[in-house]
Amino acid sequence: MPFDSVTRRSVASGMAAGALAATIPRGAARAAGGGVSFLALGDWGRDGASHQKDVAAAMGKAAAEIGARFVVSVGDNFYENGVRSAADRQWKSSFEDIYTAASLQVPWYVALGNHDYRGNPQAQVDYAKISPRWRMPSRYFKVSGAEIGAPGLDLFFIDSSPLVHKHRAKVEGVIAGNVAGEDVATQLAWLDTGLGRSTAAWKLVVGHHTLYSGGSAHGNTPELLTLIKPLLEKHGVQAYINGHEHDMQHIRVGAVDYICSGAGSEVRPTGRIAGTRFALSRSGFAIFNLAGDSLDLEFRDFTGASVYRAALARERAPLAA
Repeated sequence: MPFDSVTRRSVASGMAAGALAATIPRGAARAAGGGVSFLALGDWGRDGASHQKDVAAAMGKAAAEIGARFVVSVGDNFYENGVRSAADRQWKSSFEDIYTAASLQVPWYVALGNHDYRGNPQAQVDYAKISPRWRMPSRYFKVSGAEIGAPGLDLFFIDSSPLVHKHRAKVEGVIAGNVAGEDVATQLAWLDTGLGRSTAAWKLVVGHHTLYSGGSAHGNTPELLTLIKPLLEKHGVQAYINGHEHDMQHIRVGAVDYICSGAGSEVRPTGRIAGTRFALSRSGFAIFNLAGDSLDLEFRDFTGASVYRAALARERAPLAA
């Protein structure tokens, strides 16, 4: 089927989901009895342009509504060429002066994206040493449940750019030089060991690049399907959260949910592939609420409208695509 027809069908599906979601109470993203709530977005840093300010405003309202404990950023934090230092002007123009709501003055746990590798990725690690909310202790890291007050949840942030061959083989600005020194085997061993040692009931992995995607710009990432997917399945990871595609997607393959929240500012056409539950090309962000054996997912667009909801079970048999 031609991509354009797939895209139109996807957008129509997303709009239908949005109409249905509008009939559900706005507080439904927070499970009864409370839980641990957080937001996720990616591909955002554009000095407020391309709906970035609108998304930020909607995020502020949502975070206050659900009592968000933290924010997850899935990378491509600064366009087009990352930041140069911890004093770069974009820290103010694309971050501090945009996400100003009191409800967003919570920890931001941040992954690196390929556009961040066009600048100085170490600068984003350095900024964590002076910022009260920017959390990036290293290029890949674990956030334990104890740190976020959720003993049943561990999050693992990977640095996906060094895993993708084209970033090493093809010079895009300074990306190739920046990833050349990163040890892929060491990172994979860290992830394998960390997931294996985790006793948390819920394990989520966060990275920038897609594993599966119906997006028009990138699609699936073969290297991550080879290197990361087996670890997710081996260790019972419930969800992988990513960006890279500038859209919102929920894809289920096997027992793992692949959730793209890469619509923090600019968007591109998206479509459906095997396993797609939702796909929409519209600026927005994701809301997660973890309560017991259920992880509730909600996408909201830049106006604050709810466009999709799903409840993800902690343990489930794989679904057919």
